[in-house]
Amino acid sequence: MKLLATLIFFTRLPFWRIAEVPAAYFKRVVDLWPFVGWLTGGAMAGTLWLTSRFLPIHIAIILTLLVRLLITGALHEDGLADFCDGFGGGTSRDKILLIMKDSHIGTYGVLGLIFYFALLVSSLSTLPVSLACIALLCGDAWSKFCAAQIINTLPYARKEEESKAKVIYDRMGIGTCLLAFIAGGLPMILFLDVHYWWAALAPAVVFLLLVRLMKKRLQGYTGDCCGATFLLCELSFYFIINLIYTNL
Repeated sequence: MKLLATLIFFTRLPFWRIAEVPAAYFKRVVDLWPFVGWLTGGAMAGTLWLTSRFLPIHIAIILTLLVRLLITGALHEDGLADFCDGFGGGTSRDKILLIMKDSHIGTYGVLGLIFYFALLVSSLSTLPVSLACIALLCGDAWSKFCAAQIINTLPYARKEEESKAKVIYDRMGIGTCLLAFIAGGLPMILFLDVHYWWAALAPAVVFLLLVRLMKKRLQGYTGDCCGATFLLCELSFYFIINLIYTNL
């Protein structure tokens, strides 16, 4: 039931038709977030492999990213835009929270998304298709595990009734954290050449830097911070994959 709640929360696919999930399960959706990475990363990998057979690589990658946007409803990209607006334009904790809650996108949010997608497309297009497909699956799942640790390291910055999702995630227990770690790292162990395993360090470093920033300026995290952390961790994973590939 918890996995079903996770799939309902993080995707727009009609998993809600399977069964009605009690509200309490939505407090634990971050626990199994890496499993959603199997779905979205696998869908992207499959799309890239298929479309690259008959389309230029840049077009294939854009279509690949579109698939995830359709699956997730641009949930994480919305978080990144709000994160950039809040931390870019906010001069105090309250101002950052106010800006991030505003549904309108500002200059920092627009620029953040432009640079994010430009760097993402460029990073993937310079890799061989086979490696890019594997990187998509591995980077998605592992970066979701890294980003999920935000709930274990920072308090929620708002009251529950003020959150966009109307829910505050429960912290993970040791067993749950271990399961998330396995779910996040298993695709790398199964599919990624050992030379590229060093790329797993990049999302961890980016996560720590972002947590430090949030702790200093926000004294906590929000749902937007979760989405932004995931995307930036994932982007760093592809950067290091590129670095290793060009130096092998």
